[in-house]
Amino acid sequence: MSPAAIVSAEKANVNDVPLTKASVTTSADNAIPAWVKPDLTRLLRVERLPGDFASRAVSLVDLPAGAIFARITSPTPAKCAYTSVQASRNLHIELNSDLVFINHSCRPTLVFDMEKWEVRVDSNLAGGLKAGDELTFFYPSSEWDMSQSFDCRCKQSGCQGKISGAKDMKREVLNQYWLNKHIVELLEEQKN
Repeated sequence: MSPAAIVSAEKANVNDVPLTKASVTTSADNAIPAWVKPDLTRLLRVERLPGDFASRAVSLVDLPAGAIFARITSPTPAKCAYTSVQASRNLHIELNSDLVFINHSCRPTLVFDMEKWEVRVDSNLAGGLKAGDELTFFYPSSEWDMSQSFDCRCKQSGCQGKISGAKDMKREVLNQYWLNKHIVELLEEQKN
């Protein structure tokens, strides 16, 4: 499904609640929520920190676990690169937005669901997402073979150390995470 097909406010679903013109304009501030009509400046703040690969995105909103954080609306096809996201078995995209500053963590706050072209709060995130939380996702949930491996610095219990993509990880580790359909399929093929 193309990103354009999922961003229509008249047809979009937020947490499986169909949205209509009437329902998207009845919020407290009488505006379409930022995750329906992408306005990332209302959802996240980019902190540009000194050093290589040190910038990060921080949430400006509180959302419950499983809620839609944003839709991926302006991607372009790309080669596998450190800034790209693997959207399917054979497609990498550039996000062309501040979503690119969402870093990896072994205890992610978000998931990138590439089949639905949306970013959701991780359903395992106890207490949901809070304003001020760093926005992170588990890169191997979408990346099979990354162009650039790295040593994870998340400092979470259960940190996986070197991250190079799902193909290099043990299945019992990956089973602890939400995974995109293309990663699940590639793991099944690898097993056979």
